[in-house]
Amino acid sequence: MKKVAFYTLGCKLNFSETSTIARTFEQRGYQKVEFNQQPDIFIINTCSVTDNADKKCRKIVREARKINPDGYVAVIGCYAQLKPQEISEIEGVDAVLGAAEKFRLVELLDGFVKEPSGRARVFNSNIEDVIDYHAGYSLNDRTRTFLKVQDGCDYPCAYCTIPLARGASRSDTIENGIWAANEIAGRGVKEIVLTGVNIGDFGLHGGQRTETFLDLIRALDEVSGIERFRISSIEPNLLTDEIIAFVAQSQRFVPHFHVPLQSGSNHVLGLMRRRYRRELYAERVARIKELMPNACIGVDVIVGHPGETEADFRETYQFLNVLPISYLHVFTYSERPNTLALTIKPVVPASQRAERSKMLHSLSEKKRRVFYESQLGRTATVLFEEDVEAGNMQGFTENYVRVTAKYDPLLINELKSVQLRAINESGLVEVSELEFV
Repeated sequence: MKKVAFYTLGCKLNFSETSTIARTFEQRGYQKVEFNQQPDIFIINTCSVTDNADKKCRKIVREARKINPDGYVAVIGCYAQLKPQEISEIEGVDAVLGAAEKFRLVELLDGFVKEPSGRARVFNSNIEDVIDYHAGYSLNDRTRTFLKVQDGCDYPCAYCTIPLARGASRSDTIENGIWAANEIAGRGVKEIVLTGVNIGDFGLHGGQRTETFLDLIRALDEVSGIERFRISSIEPNLLTDEIIAFVAQSQRFVPHFHVPLQSGSNHVLGLMRRRYRRELYAERVARIKELMPNACIGVDVIVGHPGETEADFRETYQFLNVLPISYLHVFTYSERPNTLALTIKPVVPASQRAERSKMLHSLSEKKRRVFYESQLGRTATVLFEEDVEAGNMQGFTENYVRVTAKYDPLLINELKSVQLRAINESGLVEVSELEFV
């Protein structure tokens, strides 16, 4: 029996797809093992969001060759779609598969036999021809399951290569989503995180909108066996009053929103080709807090985009500083080939990008601390995870407060009612009065 190992870079969507691909291997008699357990086959699922995708890919390939010099190495994912030739020239890579081909990996590379010439085999369709939707969900990797409901993106943001790497927006059906949720519930999973490239755009099938994201979450809310649904990320212009109101009264969808902002400057939002302005973003945050005062709100923000002046950045900082948000995911702009941002001037020096990133990371820590402090004394429900560190285990409340408690194997993958007591030196919330929900 051949052994196969997987390494995933990037987003929750990548994890859901890796897990799904792994199950196709197991169904064909392969044994899934850890990366360091002498596998015969290494599958590396790559990301293109960061500027060092190539460095990470090369490093993992080198590690694979150290572990098993005779192992077969296949590289898949967004970076593989964008730079197939570049990856094929990395020493030790045997195959490169793009956005469509990765789902036929076992079929295309049947036997996983190295080419006598030593050259990598490349399977890479034009992204315009990638129109099929491939469902997926993660399993057994974490306590929570990532359920893919949408793929691709029709938003040509100036800085982003995702439409080039994943193609046009397309979705699963609600019927399939319900089937998958029931399947996941049958495995004992308590929480599902809905993932996609642009999940608020859910409902496009063959370029035609036949369903909506609101239809989807209403249907999933009726699935028994899943205690929590969490929305991974949703664009502010697609986060409607109806969606917010539904989550506010839902028994299963938790009060946690991750809403990309990217910039608090309308000037920069225009340069980025974003589909909203800061005023709409502020309205969305206010509406969430009006209906769900304890909701957690996470924010994506990019610093150093071409054309961003010091005044633009200060405007972003002040905008975020006064908003009742809970944490930031800060991305430092990096040049991506074939993007509109490359034509925008002036270019922000790397040193200024780094300084702005540092300032927003500090602001994020402050925001998270303030949010956690606002939750102390409340009773919340925690889903405990199996990671153990220094005799303690961790979990998340419904509104995404990370808590810590003394390790107890009975707590793993269990929902417990707790009182949020204090913030420890590591910034985690300590709890008391553990009770089963």
